Amino acid sequence: MTSVIPKGLGERVRALAGGEVTSRALVEQALERIAETQPTLNAFRRVRAEAALREAAEADRRLAAGERLPLLGVPIAVKDDTDVAGEPTAFGCCGDFPAKAADGEAVRRLRAAGAVIVGKTNTPELGQWPFTEGPAFGDTRNPWNPAYTPGGSSGGAAAAVAAGLVPAALGSDGAGSIRIPAAWTHLIGIKPQRGRISTWPDVESFNGITCMGPLARTVADAALLLHAASGNCEGDLHCPEPVDVLSAVERDPGRLRIALSFKTAFTGTPKRLDPVVRTSVIRLAERLTALGHEVVAAEPRYGLVGLSFLPRATAGLMEWSGRVPDPLLLDVRTRSAARNGRLLGGAALRWARAHEESLQRQVGAIFQRFDVVLSPTTATPPLRIGAMARLSSWQTDRAMIAACPYAWPWNVLGWPAMNVPAGFADPEGTLPLGAQFLGPAGSEPMLISLAAQLEADQRWYERWPSL
Repeated sequence: MTSVIPKGLGERVRALAGGEVTSRALVEQALERIAETQPTLNAFRRVRAEAALREAAEADRRLAAGERLPLLGVPIAVKDDTDVAGEPTAFGCCGDFPAKAADGEAVRRLRAAGAVIVGKTNTPELGQWPFTEGPAFGDTRNPWNPAYTPGGSSGGAAAAVAAGLVPAALGSDGAGSIRIPAAWTHLIGIKPQRGRISTWPDVESFNGITCMGPLARTVADAALLLHAASGNCEGDLHCPEPVDVLSAVERDPGRLRIALSFKTAFTGTPKRLDPVVRTSVIRLAERLTALGHEVVAAEPRYGLVGLSFLPRATAGLMEWSGRVPDPLLLDVRTRSAARNGRLLGGAALRWARAHEESLQRQVGAIFQRFDVVLSPTTATPPLRIGAMARLSSWQTDRAMIAACPYAWPWNVLGWPAMNVPAGFADPEGTLPLGAQFLGPAGSEPMLISLAAQLEADQRWYERWPSL
């Protein structure tokens, strides 16, 4: 067997199938790396060391018997808002949470594909913020520069993948929570179509704005994890028609019409696009033009999409806050948002749901002229650790909207979006930046094809942080 353990998700699958490495070796390496970096990066809330080694031994037995599955024997991580049997789901909160009796549907599908779940990654309290810090677990740090956040709310998952602790991880995205940390850690992050990955045992998550999706170093690895986790079960509220994301990686996207957008949706709060971010997105637009695409400045008509987002988000926070063992342990900002959810969870939420189709028609009008929208993923480079730790609720909201105003409208629409790396904000290459591809309903294959083409040109995956 090889003494060199492959880094990528697909590479590991092929090495396992070819007998070049064992699942036990992969899992042992992941557990060792997690233990080594936990005092500094702090990516994981729960580590399933004994269970993962048992599962690796079973995977090796199945591999030796000739069984082949999409992820058989590969270690991956999931965010701690997702149920894993035998583990609590604390979702970033303090308190003594009971162990879950069953896997969530997404985890069940990953296990059915053969994956070994090595642990659950850190997330801020109820996934609210674009940083991953809190009294329940401390600060999760960016592998590229530990003085900075990896983003949030899938910050632990992003840190784990960027540092090479696992080859891929499952996150969730309710307002950019996959795409923001992917941007700030130099990863591919996909927010798929609403319902593409089941959120069961919840029929939907946060009133439909939150979707699960992959974080990985390459487009092919992200597509493989998305493929393995996708699907629905009886009771899901959203069940889109299946799409083929695997073959999209190798398919030429053709000549696409791409709208270059820097406009943000109205929030009534100040926002400013950092010039270094604008420059990085324009550079990607120029590369896309060189690859044969038509890139034109154009803006979606967002209208008052924020009036639909706020009731769905705060009502979701109210519902989730009712699951914690002791609500008094919640951050004062969480309790404030939950109170807003009680106010907005009635008529305002019903209005938001009723007007979703009209919003989709309004914003979706841009796809009558273009195939894809290219925009920044965030308005700023990564934030320093603790930048929002002592802010009030209102100050936190203003600060996070200012830093991350570009991702959340696509959560209201429920459509696919994905982050791609867009360079670095500093000459030393320690502050990653991202850009996002935004598409209409069911457009994951097109976005993946386009991202794979750009990846072949840019070769982002060759750069790793120096830990």
